[in-house]
Amino acid sequence: MIHFVRIFVYFLLFIFSVILMALCAVRLHYTLHMSPLDPLNGGVRFYDHIVVELLVTSIITMFWSMFTARTIHGRHEHRRMNTFTAELVGLFVLFLLWLIGAAVATHTSNPPDVDVMWGNLSSCWAYSTCRILTTLLAFAWLGWLLVLALFVMSLLFAIANKAFHDPMHGRWDRRATNYGGDLSMRNIVR
Repeated sequence: MIHFVRIFVYFLLFIFSVILMALCAVRLHYTLHMSPLDPLNGGVRFYDHIVVELLVTSIITMFWSMFTARTIHGRHEHRRMNTFTAELVGLFVLFLLWLIGAAVATHTSNPPDVDVMWGNLSSCWAYSTCRILTTLLAFAWLGWLLVLALFVMSLLFAIANKAFHDPMHGRWDRRATNYGGDLSMRNIVR
C-alpha cells in the first residue's frame, strides 16, 4: 500500500514541478522583456536569481520524480542507483534545493519598493505579476512539503524494514530477484 502512496506523491510532485517551472518561466519572461515605462525597477530589465534557482530545481525534480516513480512502479533493480539509500540522498538534495528556493524567495523584494517582500504581496494582488509571484511562492512551499513527506516516508520504511541497501520499490523477494543480498540465499533452486 505504501508503494502506491509513494507513487502518487511522486506524481503530485511532478505536477507541482511543472506548474512551478511554468510560473518561473513567466516571471523570467516578464523581467527580461520589460517595457521601459514599467514602474518595476524603473523599466530596466533584470532577472531574479532565486527564480532561476527555482526553475532549475523544478526541472531536476521533474526528472527525479519520473525516474523514481518508474522505478517503484516497474520494480527496477540496479545495484546502487535504485536503493533506498540512493533515494534518500536524492530526496535530501532536493529537500535542500526546495527549502533554499522557497525561503529565499519568501524574503526577496524588488525595487522600487524594497520593503515589500514576496511573502506579503497582498497589497498588489490587483496586478498579475503579484499574483504570479504569490502563486510561485505557494507552489515552492508545496513542493518542499511533498519532498519532505517523501523523505520521511522512505526513511521510516527503510528503518522499519532495514532496507537501506534494498531496491527502492520495497517489494524485494530474495527468491525472485537477481539483486544479490544474502549469500546463503544464492543456492536456492528456482
